[in-house]
Amino acid sequence: MVMNKALVGVCLVLLLGLAGCSRQQSDWEKTRAANTTDSYEQFLKKYPSGEFTAQAQARVKELYEERDWQKARDTDTQEGYQAFLKQYPEGKWTEEARIRVENFTLAQAPPNATPVAAENGNTPGNTAGGDVSATGSAPATPAAKPAAPAPSSTMMAMKPMKHGPTTTPKAAGEGSYGIQLGAFKSSADTANKRWADLEKEYPKALAGLSPTVSPKKSGSGTLYRLQALGLTEKHARAVCASMKAKAQACVVIHH
Repeated sequence: MVMNKALVGVCLVLLLGLAGCSRQQSDWEKTRAANTTDSYEQFLKKYPSGEFTAQAQARVKELYEERDWQKARDTDTQEGYQAFLKQYPEGKWTEEARIRVENFTLAQAPPNATPVAAENGNTPGNTAGGDVSATGSAPATPAAKPAAPAPSSTMMAMKPMKHGPTTTPKAAGEGSYGIQLGAFKSSADTANKRWADLEKEYPKALAGLSPTVSPKKSGSGTLYRLQALGLTEKHARAVCASMKAKAQACVVIHH
């Protein structure tokens, strides 16, 4: 008799356990169907240490990051992306946020900064944003050693000594523009992998372009900037317009 009661008790416990599991499974399916932060938080309150607790916690974190990323994109300001990076330094959208911060920096760089850098003996790329360099046009030529009005005979004799056809520079903007598609903190390999992904996603826009990974040191480390150079201004702007239309970060640079 005692054995029968014990068996009945064990069976009841098992049945209750199965019912509890079944109820948790059912609640989990409903929570996943709703797929909101509220539904997952309610599930976690009800099952703080259940079978699906870890999955619910991970999904809540993802949803909050997606919400905050959408807010940052809606505001679309450098400050907004920087605030997002502080909150999610290792999240799903961290690299994209870093790209956009870098692009804002490039866009704000003064276009005439390089001639000043050249006069100071700096190499191209050390100006604000690190991507603006001499245009090759007459106004960008440093004022060092101005050609004095020497006798015409002397000048005629000196002409062959000049460095080839430098008297006829490229048309302004021809081949001296490019695009930047990202700035990665991890490595140059990451930038190259990103290019491979973008080529698959935007084969027409990037047709005929070759990637260049340009490192830039900053206070927080080295950024590996993914660029494509040697474009005309019109081509560069057309590529960026095409990619921005599909929410892909892209900025025109002058090199």
